[in-house]
Amino acid sequence: MAEIAEQGGGGSKDGKVRSKKMSTKVDFTAMVDLAFLLITFFMLTTTLAKPNIMPIVMPEKKDLKKEDLEETKESQVLTLMLGANDKVYYYEGITDAKLDSTDYSAEGVRKVILGKKDRVKAQWGEDEKDDPKNPGQKKIYSKLSVVIKPTKESRYKNLVDTFDEMKICNVARYVMLPISKVEEDFIKNPAAGLKFSAEDQAAAASGAK
Repeated sequence: MAEIAEQGGGGSKDGKVRSKKMSTKVDFTAMVDLAFLLITFFMLTTTLAKPNIMPIVMPEKKDLKKEDLEETKESQVLTLMLGANDKVYYYEGITDAKLDSTDYSAEGVRKVILGKKDRVKAQWGEDEKDDPKNPGQKKIYSKLSVVIKPTKESRYKNLVDTFDEMKICNVARYVMLPISKVEEDFIKNPAAGLKFSAEDQAAAASGAK
């Protein structure tokens, strides 16, 4: 609160009457209390920053038998390797694979996925299976399988964008695997070709060294 205090008298030694000098003193005690109340209020009512996470539905772990496994043709597989500087390297199949690259735009990786999806449909058709969300109803699934392999130079955002593209393009079969040394060499020197066998891919998928 503000207070006004008088200083000295109004007279002087020579008998002349002079005006009284007034001084103002401001008490900030109440303002400090109000500031702490406001800080406490905003701390208790504000929403703290939430971590950016992406929920991923993982398949149930089951003891699969060999006869339960469905064979995937090379022509049904598209491999995406997430590189540095927001670049996506990709190749189809394994035998005589040709490396190409694109970006994360709608005219980039999305166009690559949809183009491959159309080619797989034209060659192999589509699967009709029970819809888990709607019992008794059938749903059409593409036979396209996408293998996603991030490199050490890629960003977390690149992986999120790739998963988003799987959802946008309605790709039912996709898996994330560690990139192999052979594929890293393929990115550095595409002309040398991909010396990567189906057995190597199967070993990578099963986690074998």
